[in-house]
Amino acid sequence: MADSKKIPSSWEKSTKSIRAVQVIFELEQEEFRALRIKAIEKNLSPSDYIREVIGLPGKKPIRPRLSISLSEDDYMVLADRYNLNADEKDKIRARIKLELIKNHQK
Repeated sequence: MADSKKIPSSWEKSTKSIRAVQVIFELEQEEFRALRIKAIEKNLSPSDYIREVIGLPGKKPIRPRLSISLSEDDYMVLADRYNLNADEKDKIRARIKLELIKNHQK
C-alpha cells in the first residue's frame, strides 16, 4: 500500500529534526560543570558547545530561554507563595520570571 498521507507543509522543515537522535554523555560532576561553564563563557548552550567542540555546525541562534518542569502540585505551592490561584499559570510564570531576574541582580 502506497503512503497516501502527505506531510503538512508547515511540518516539512521539522522532518529532519524528527529523525535526529539525542545522544547522552555521562560525565563526572566536575567535568559536567566545566563543560557548562565553557558553554556559558562562549554564550552557547551546552549542546551547541559540544557541537562546536566536535566540529559540527551549530544551530541557528534562538532567543535565550530557561525551562523548568512544574507539576500541578508545584503550581499549588507557587500559587500559595505568590498569593494567586493555582489555575493562574501565566501569572505564576510571570512571577517566577520576576523573581529570577530580581535574584540575579543581587
